[in-house]
Amino acid sequence: MGSDLLHETKEKRFVALSSIIAAIFLTAMKLLVGLLTGSLGILSEALHSGLDLIAAFMTFFAVKIADAPADKEHNYGHGKIENLSALGETFLLFITCIWIVYEAVSRLVFGHTEIKVTFWSFAVIFVSMIIDFSRSRALMRVAKKYNSQALEADALHFSTDILSSAVVLIGLIASFFNYHIADAISAMIVAIIVIVISFKLGKKSIDALIDRSPEALHSKIFDLANSVEEVSKINNIRVRTSGSYTFGDVDIMINPYLTIRQGHEICDHVESNIKSEINRCEVHVHIEPAN
Repeated sequence: MGSDLLHETKEKRFVALSSIIAAIFLTAMKLLVGLLTGSLGILSEALHSGLDLIAAFMTFFAVKIADAPADKEHNYGHGKIENLSALGETFLLFITCIWIVYEAVSRLVFGHTEIKVTFWSFAVIFVSMIIDFSRSRALMRVAKKYNSQALEADALHFSTDILSSAVVLIGLIASFFNYHIADAISAMIVAIIVIVISFKLGKKSIDALIDRSPEALHSKIFDLANSVEEVSKINNIRVRTSGSYTFGDVDIMINPYLTIRQGHEICDHVESNIKSEINRCEVHVHIEPAN
């Protein structure tokens, strides 16, 4: 393993491990305060953080496995494990929503539950938002740096927690003024937020698993290949992603009277153009004679 790849692996594992530690702390803190105050909003946040903890473990092992090099059984590497992990995290978020909606509807239909709004009720939410903000930024920074969908999914989990914590905070303020139904309503809003984020995350994961061509990457590869002067026309481009890796096949047309060596040099030029702009990209260029 090269020094650059080794550094990348260490950085990705470190940020994933730090997220596990943060999720353990947040889950325990929210669960304790939620049980003491009876706040459905805080308890829903505790369950959300609990599933975030599972998701953080999934991300850690997904990143670890995805960085393993290609082998005889996995010619294109192990990057798909990142997409599979992200899809698994989506299912965990939907499970959270089912429980939150059930409890919220029960309280709205059968009567409210008295909630003890204390200093700790507000403290746990503020601390949670600060930690969630720092973790989401750290995860997203590394995710974008290395094009890691597993880390991006984990970052979305923590970003979702920021939004849902803000909603719960509103519910707590309303409950402080004896408007207890607001706690159940805020929990429902949390569920809606989680569903929206989960749908977007799930769609992106499924697109990668079924090898849907990313439109932005397709256009970028076309422009990079077309920028080579000797390329007369681009016949076809096929692109797919696997975790943080991008695989592409490009069919180009060139002057039919060029030598094999010259054609090979043009292929190398196109490939180097693409690889210089797209990180962790494997591209194969096929040449055809222009009319």
